[in-house]
Amino acid sequence: MRSHLLNDTTAEHYRRSVTAGVERVAAKLAATDRPFTGVSVDELTPVVDAIDLDRPLGDASAALDELDRVYLRDAVYFHHPRYLGHLNCPVVIPAVLGEAVLSAVNSSLDTWDQSAGGTLIERRLIDWTAARIGLGPAADGVFTSGGTQSNLQALLLAREEAKTSPHHFTRLRIFTSECSHFSVQKSAKLLGLGPDSVIPVPVDNNKRMQTVALAHALEQCVAEGAVPMAVVATAGTTDFGSIDPLPEIAALCEQFSTWMHVDAAYGCGLLASRERRHLLDGIERADSVTVDYHKSFFQPVSSSALLLRDRATLRHATYHAEYLNPQRMAAERIPNQVDKSLQTTRRFDALKLWMTLRVMGADGIGELFDEVCGLAAEGWRLLAADPRFDVVVEPQLSTLVFRYIPAGITAPAEIDRANLHARRALFASGEAVVAGTKVGGRQYLKFTLLNPETTAQDISAVLDLISGHAEQYLGDSLDRAS
Repeated sequence: MRSHLLNDTTAEHYRRSVTAGVERVAAKLAATDRPFTGVSVDELTPVVDAIDLDRPLGDASAALDELDRVYLRDAVYFHHPRYLGHLNCPVVIPAVLGEAVLSAVNSSLDTWDQSAGGTLIERRLIDWTAARIGLGPAADGVFTSGGTQSNLQALLLAREEAKTSPHHFTRLRIFTSECSHFSVQKSAKLLGLGPDSVIPVPVDNNKRMQTVALAHALEQCVAEGAVPMAVVATAGTTDFGSIDPLPEIAALCEQFSTWMHVDAAYGCGLLASRERRHLLDGIERADSVTVDYHKSFFQPVSSSALLLRDRATLRHATYHAEYLNPQRMAAERIPNQVDKSLQTTRRFDALKLWMTLRVMGADGIGELFDEVCGLAAEGWRLLAADPRFDVVVEPQLSTLVFRYIPAGITAPAEIDRANLHARRALFASGEAVVAGTKVGGRQYLKFTLLNPETTAQDISAVLDLISGHAEQYLGDSLDRAS
């Protein structure tokens, strides 16, 4: 079994095995003509369940053959231009190259003596991102597993900065847009703040936080003797891509001495944009910022970070252990990233972004994100001019939320079912993948555009497919009713 360990004696075996795997994936990508096969849970489950994990195949080629049946053949392929579902991006090749390197070397970014140059690369990228945001000379941060972890750590630091006594938790309040990510509520629960600690703030017609309502909520909080612990502004909501009015929110946070966190997991691609960077104006006044490079920087999952205006606040996440990062190391100026992180063992995910920047440059990333934002604007014009659909808001980023509306008078609940059916039928056909959500209690569909290869013609074609599935459902429903 030692022949399977990666070391100096098995380097050639490693080369052959990985090359065989890459060739399989490359062939699959080249031959993929739709984002999904349409396989159902009931069809695929017995195929996977039939695998006897206690009887190894003993051969990488046989294992790849089997993998094709249980995974590759029926995977959802985000690189296809008609994948319009969730916030999943096609990935850039330099980042995939970085992924191959970091997996093989297998550095752990918790301590210097497990990573060496990896630690310094991650730190450089944190400094680079903080400079793009404009957080100032005291800024710092750390790579995370994703936006949910970044939001959790940001709110942990905000809680520790706000509390004044052990029983203070019950008085702490978090304010966030009613369109913000669910991880804000989840973080509050994990931090022991209670179900009433998160105050949803109404949004305007463009799905942006109403700052007048936020000001009123903050005033009411103080009047009731509670403590405004944090305001979470969103720079790119999951459903609408809307960006809250950051300068106005920053001013209110300063007025009420409240921590300002910006969840820019989606909108962080604007940091590299030459056309739309101004949409993030005000983010430089935040105390903390979440970025997901694996959304709008076209990186493989996972590649994310939390950035802080004041590195001193990271002390709230710092613990020392003699067997890992004894306190004396700080005095010796030995950089251990575990001092900043909620994780201990941690992949060198920063290498993917490093390779991307060194090959493509930030402008290259920004151009890709600008393309999908421009495509969304074109898609909005198509939807707004199409009587078959109701589109909710003009996009700031690259999402479109809309709903099929039949020409004849139809009950709203039946229209809901028609839209749900259209989404399911489209997924089952494998011809395209779209997402869904609710607006005002009604069922809507969503295009999340993160693929520069997607065209306006793709959007038009998928709209026709949606309309066809919805019309067929309504026709069948009418036949059943009669």
